Amino acid sequence: MGMTEGAPGYAPGRTLPLRVEFVRQLRRRRTYVMFGVLLALPWVLLLAFQLGAGPRSRSGLRLSDLATEGGLNFATFSLSVSSNFLLVVAVALFCGDTVASEANWSSLRYLLAAPVPRDRLLRQKLVVALAYSAAAVTALPLMALIAGTLAFGWHDIRVPGTGEVVPAGEALPSFGLAVAYVLVSQLVVASLAFLLSVGTDSPLGAVGGAVGLVIVSMILQAVDALGPIRQFLPTFWSTAWLDVLAPRPEYDSMVKGTVISLSYSVILIALAFRVFRRKDVLS
Repeated sequence: MGMTEGAPGYAPGRTLPLRVEFVRQLRRRRTYVMFGVLLALPWVLLLAFQLGAGPRSRSGLRLSDLATEGGLNFATFSLSVSSNFLLVVAVALFCGDTVASEANWSSLRYLLAAPVPRDRLLRQKLVVALAYSAAAVTALPLMALIAGTLAFGWHDIRVPGTGEVVPAGEALPSFGLAVAYVLVSQLVVASLAFLLSVGTDSPLGAVGGAVGLVIVSMILQAVDALGPIRQFLPTFWSTAWLDVLAPRPEYDSMVKGTVISLSYSVILIALAFRVFRRKDVLS
């Protein structure tokens, strides 16, 4: 290894450039399919509302009842119905497939023999996976905002439950903050999928394992007998972003959710690097 490090022209910091990894992941079929699904969902929801039989009640104060009252309401509804599953699957796919797929294709050993330092390989793949995950999380609500505005116009947002009205000019920055919080909350999914990806050569196992553990967390948070322990579950604060869209925004829950998400993410990512440094790469 010492001879390799001293070889003329060898620079560890130049191996596996981010640009190369971005292009490699962009050319994957799963990237096109996932972004296609995310960008199509708002239009499918829009079609469902348009084809819905019977008049819609204007007195309903559920999020689904208010979805057709403007672009912001429709985007909020779309984000609500997708954040707990579809976006989880998207993030788990991009982060859980990134290393496991290389092992599955028997190309991971050749990447390390290039030689790409293990920490650098993992860092480059993590950065690219997180970038695609962030693009996925923001693409859906942005498309929903465009689709909803075209279909229902640009109106003030009505708050579910109370029916209070928030001016669109004030609600738009709050909606952007809500999307940012959803992105932060998905870091737990990303880091968990990444850890599983490092430990297996089955991309499906890494993605499915991350999604499955998130579902288990969501089930456990519904168990009242757990009491305050539920607040430490990674999904407990996942819907806290709705508080920021109220006429009097509240941020306490979002702050707690951010701390929990970042804490889990740091631990899981550190564990992923530790596991990969010690892993005997045979594939």
